[in-house]
Amino acid sequence: MADVCTQGVDTGFVALGYAKIAFLGVVQGLTELLPVSSTAHMRLVPALLGWQDPGSAFSATMQLAALAAIVSYFWSDVRYVTFGSLDAIRQRDWSSPSIRLAIAIVIATVPIVIAGLLLSSSLNACGTSFRSLWVIGIACVVMGLLLAVAELYSRHRKDIGQMTLMDALFVGITQVGALIPGVSRSGSTLTGALFLGLKREEAARFSFLLGLPAIALAGLKELYELHKAHIPMEAWSVLLVGLIVGSISSFITIWGLMRFLERFSTWPFVIYRIGLGAVILFGVLTMGWA
Repeated sequence: MADVCTQGVDTGFVALGYAKIAFLGVVQGLTELLPVSSTAHMRLVPALLGWQDPGSAFSATMQLAALAAIVSYFWSDVRYVTFGSLDAIRQRDWSSPSIRLAIAIVIATVPIVIAGLLLSSSLNACGTSFRSLWVIGIACVVMGLLLAVAELYSRHRKDIGQMTLMDALFVGITQVGALIPGVSRSGSTLTGALFLGLKREEAARFSFLLGLPAIALAGLKELYELHKAHIPMEAWSVLLVGLIVGSISSFITIWGLMRFLERFSTWPFVIYRIGLGAVILFGVLTMGWA
C-alpha cells in the first residue's frame, strides 16, 4: 500500500474514512492489549481488504484508546499506586508497597524511553523499514517462540508484590522490543514477567500497569506530531472515532484476557503468533505482499 505523508508524518488513516477507521479501531482495540501484535494486524488486515495502510501515526495514537481502557479497568490499582505513593512520600514511608510498585514501574519505563528517543526519527517515519512485512512476520514468529519458552520455564508462583526492582528492570528491558513492529508491547512484557516466575494473571496485570507511562508518552507524542503537521479537522474527527471504538474494544479485551489467564495458559497465543508470522512470511515470499 502506498504511504501518505503530511510533513513527514505517516497519515494514511485520513483517506480511510469513518466506517473503515471504526472497523480498524475494533481490530486495534482487540489486538493492542493481547500478546499478538496490533501492528501486525494493522498492516495485514488493511492489505487483505485492499485498503490504504492507516500508517504508523494512527497505530501510535490509537494506543491512547488502550490507555483509557487500562486506567478504567485497573482503576483501583492506579489509585493505589498514585495516591498510596503520595501518602508514603508525605509520611516518608519508603517501605510502602505502593511506592515500591510505583518505583518499579518508573524503573521499568526508563529503557523504552531511552530507546524510543534514540529511534524516534525512524520508528514512525513514512515508508520506514520497521513496518515492512518481513520485519513483522519474523518478529511474530520469534516472539511466539520466546513466549513458548517462557510458558515452559515459568513456575507461575510469584505475585507482583514479590518482584524486586531488578525484576522490574528486566521486564522494562524486554519492553524495548515492543518498538519493533510485530513484537507486541504486551507480548514482550508478559513474556519477560513469565520468565521471572509470575503467575499468568499477575504477569498480565504488571504488563498493563507498566504500559501506562509508555503508552501515554508514545500516544501523546504522536498527537503532538499530528498537531505540528496541521492535519485538517476531518482527520481529527476520523481519529476520534477510532479512539472511541478502540477504547471500548480494548476494555472488553482486558476483561476477557484477565479471566482467560486465570484459568488457562498462553499456548493459544503462542500458536496464533507463530501461525500469523508464518502466514505473513508466506505472503511476502509467494504473493508479493509488501
